[in-house]
Amino acid sequence: MDVTADALRAHVERLAGEIGERNVFCPASLAAAKTYIEETWWAQGYDVTAQRYQISGVECANLEVARSGTASSDVLLIGAHYDSVQGCPGANDNGSGVAAMLELTRLFARLEPVLTVRFVAFVNEEPPFFATEEQGSLVYAKAAHARGDRIRLMVALETIGYYRDTPGSQRYPPLFGLFYPDRGNFLGFVADLRSRGAMHHLARLFRAGSDFPLEHVATFRAVPGVSWSDHWSFWRMGYRAFMVTDTAPFRYPYYHSAADTPDKVCYPELTRVTEGLCRAFADYALSPRD
Repeated sequence: MDVTADALRAHVERLAGEIGERNVFCPASLAAAKTYIEETWWAQGYDVTAQRYQISGVECANLEVARSGTASSDVLLIGAHYDSVQGCPGANDNGSGVAAMLELTRLFARLEPVLTVRFVAFVNEEPPFFATEEQGSLVYAKAAHARGDRIRLMVALETIGYYRDTPGSQRYPPLFGLFYPDRGNFLGFVADLRSRGAMHHLARLFRAGSDFPLEHVATFRAVPGVSWSDHWSFWRMGYRAFMVTDTAPFRYPYYHSAADTPDKVCYPELTRVTEGLCRAFADYALSPRD
């Protein structure tokens, strides 16, 4: 998988360095981020579908591209939100997730998957829209459910670019530290109990194709952090889903701050993570199983 740190850095620099804070309170920047994602996908040869809606007169859009399945209309949906919280340029949260997704789409343009694979850039994940009817992923998931889309699994790429090997660099909700490492050098897969089988399968595929450290958990949705991304919207509509993350506020000291800038992202590690995810998703889409 020819993922490069330079390519990932260029995406993050464009989103968080040049464009910066991007949300409905900075509508020109939100529109610029949307345009950048669309133009990147057009250059990769995709047709881009936009699901538009308005908040306080500001046009918002979820963006979608897809690789149609050769033998199944069931869908593997991979998503990342492109907005940032107010006052934050959003390099790791979630420029890292979008950068990885843009490289995944570039690589998937060469594949002919058995399953249909959709990639969606979601708007309005951050407060004050998270867990409301205006969250972009919930708008999308509701429409997908109404159409009867057969989404076999949704995976949210959420804040995946920060890694530290220092003892004590990783924190957890109460009690989880008894079972997981205290060094923030791993990628995390986080699911609810209903989605644990699909998550475990993807974890096996990731480990088969990458030696990057991986930890995973399937637990109750009420545990702090477990539902904090766009997978929540798909749980609400009855789909299986999980989050891929560096654990965000449990590790990243610049979370939701003005200091979440492109220089904070660990690009060598993000490169290995993106390569591993690409192999796992490709294996899943080429040889699907329940």
